[in-house]
Amino acid sequence: MDSFSAFFQTIGNAIVAANDFINGIVWGVPVLVLLFGTGVFFTIRLGFLQFRRPGYLWKNTVIKAFKKKDTVTAPGELTSFQAAMVSVSAIVGSGNIAGVATALIAGGPGALIWMILAACVGMATKFAEIALGMKYRQVHEDGTVSGGAMYYLSEGLHARWLGVLFSVLVLPFAFVISPIVDSNTISSTIADKVGINPMIVGAVLAVLTAIVIFGGIKRIGHVCEVISPFMGGAYIICGILIILINITHVPSAIALIFKSAFAPRAVTGGAIGSIFIAIRYGFARGIYSNEAGLGTAAMIHCGAQVDDPIEQAIWAPVEVFLDTVVICTITALAIVLSGLWNNTEGLDGAVLTMHSFQATLGSVGGIVCLGCVILFGFSCIISYYTYAERAAEFIFGPKSKVVIKALWVVFVFVGSVTTLGFAWDLADTFNGLMIIPNLIGLILLSNEVVKMNKDYFDNQAAVK
Repeated sequence: MDSFSAFFQTIGNAIVAANDFINGIVWGVPVLVLLFGTGVFFTIRLGFLQFRRPGYLWKNTVIKAFKKKDTVTAPGELTSFQAAMVSVSAIVGSGNIAGVATALIAGGPGALIWMILAACVGMATKFAEIALGMKYRQVHEDGTVSGGAMYYLSEGLHARWLGVLFSVLVLPFAFVISPIVDSNTISSTIADKVGINPMIVGAVLAVLTAIVIFGGIKRIGHVCEVISPFMGGAYIICGILIILINITHVPSAIALIFKSAFAPRAVTGGAIGSIFIAIRYGFARGIYSNEAGLGTAAMIHCGAQVDDPIEQAIWAPVEVFLDTVVICTITALAIVLSGLWNNTEGLDGAVLTMHSFQATLGSVGGIVCLGCVILFGFSCIISYYTYAERAAEFIFGPKSKVVIKALWVVFVFVGSVTTLGFAWDLADTFNGLMIIPNLIGLILLSNEVVKMNKDYFDNQAAVK
């Protein structure tokens, strides 16, 4: 028995070592430069869209969604708002609560600055992804839609092998990040707060997930359009209360964050006292959270019922802003204001965030944070399934959907009872691997994005 244990331990150590090696490559300087550089490239080529047109973007996304609905005649499976809420459900999840906490523990408080900087230019990258995803989507006779980065890599670049490669990377990425990380985040947080056995939590999550995903993308859309605004609003309100209660300490917290971003050793003084580490974790967890550069947004938004690709693409800056600039900042400030960021109590992930909320708001803060962890995580689990389905369909055809559904439910249960640390590292690795083919494809197809954007806004000007 001891020899078997030693053998599996050796295999496990080898897998961890291999992942660390690959992780170091995909999140090295070249990929960080490619990621940030692509965002800057599209920001310039799109005329600083996210900074020049904030009023137009909000008016024609969030505000428009709450006005009287017009009759939709465009092809697709979801309304524009539903598609956006499924996408928001995918990005507003464990990355905002647990991911930010792990970034601050590993990279120091300054990781937040790099998250925000990457997000500001990432808005343009995500805009390009959604625009191309809408242009190259395939609408079938029964009204269903197939789409995603694999389609614009395959059709736009006439390189199916690149679409297949991207899809192959999506499958482990999706299965690791959502049914593993999100279900584990939910179960571990509930165990810490309430003491319920993770196996029970996992079983309940698996059943609820099956009920939703076996109902198809439309059911996922209906669930997400209810959960997303509610969960996001509750979390933001609690975050604002924490900031207001600690308003006299906010300037010093912000100063600490900036100091840690550009002079981390002066703040941490230890192994995390490196600007590169702060940048690396800020970018990695930021991308994990808002997904700008991964190509995943195109898989969900491609189902939207809109007449013009840019009409849906304008959701991109709004999504990234809400996800990273607002929600991730609230999480980081709550942790820094609580003083728990230095990890003297051995806390990490969502548990650290929950304790940070409790430090200011007491048991109410902990309960609200727990509720948000559950809602964020569950909405992420059901929306992330779309990624796995789209990728499997591209490689194996539509018959693979049933198999993916069954595996997804199983992984939700397994994820609830596994350990979290290695899953985050593995998620970072697949994030980095997916980024490379996607960003190269985006750059090569950039002229199409620029043309679509110009035509759309020229037409809007002509209508006025």
